[in-house]
Amino acid sequence: MPRMSKKQKLEWSFFLNDRGRRTYNSLCRRCEHDCKQSFRAVIIQCPNYLSKRRKRK
Repeated sequence: MPRMSKKQKLEWSFFLNDRGRRTYNSLCRRCEHDCKQSFRAVIIQCPNYLSKRRKRK
């Protein structure tokens, strides 16, 4: 795995875990869209994610 430059580390600092690897949210991990969110995000607003518990209109 290639190392990240200092500039890339600063850009990806919200996504890096304690081991220095990019980590996405568990809901975004298997998603095919490129709107991935960090594992640090608590509230997720993703237009591509449809919960099974959502209320239909």
